[in-house]
Amino acid sequence: MSTAEKFIVLPFRKNRGNLVPGEMRQASNAVSAERIASAMASRFVGVAAYAVMVDEESGDMSSPRLLAKHGEIADLNAA
Repeated sequence: MSTAEKFIVLPFRKNRGNLVPGEMRQASNAVSAERIASAMASRFVGVAAYAVMVDEESGDMSSPRLLAKHGEIADLNAA
């Protein structure tokens, strides 16, 4: 199993009182992920930048590590 660290930005919205994730964006590195999250922050209830481990064969993501947080976000580790 080959894994690689990837950087993602995940915006959150409110839907019927619940926090729901929006469309995930990929970033090239941690600094870029933090910048994208900061730029998106004014348009969403919350935005988070994460470093995740991705299984390159299946595309499964694991071990999210929070890099930056703006506003209200959901806990990716709770599932």
